[in-house]
Amino acid sequence: GISAAVVGGAGAEAAALDWRKCDAVGKILAACPQQCLSLEDYYRQVCPQVLDLLHIQDKVAARQFQRVATTTLLSMAREQPQLAERHLLQPLLAPLRRCSQA
Repeated sequence: GISAAVVGGAGAEAAALDWRKCDAVGKILAACPQQCLSLEDYYRQVCPQVLDLLHIQDKVAARQFQRVATTTLLSMAREQPQLAERHLLQPLLAPLRRCSQA
């Protein structure tokens, strides 16, 4: 009982640390680097890659990549809602929109 609780506690701590790392990576991705020519160009290049993170097939890795993608998307939507809508939300919702129109 005690050893299982300790292992579970350590596992929960490790998982929380992993989530914090994923969140940190997502926030870094959401921040446009200073050397980038324009915010629009940055979103145009990075957003398709962020959306690709949602399609990782490996189940263990997928959860972490999805967390990174989610944090990035939320951060971008907060910081630059118009660019996030154009480069993240519209492409993300395009299949749903096509199905609903058909």
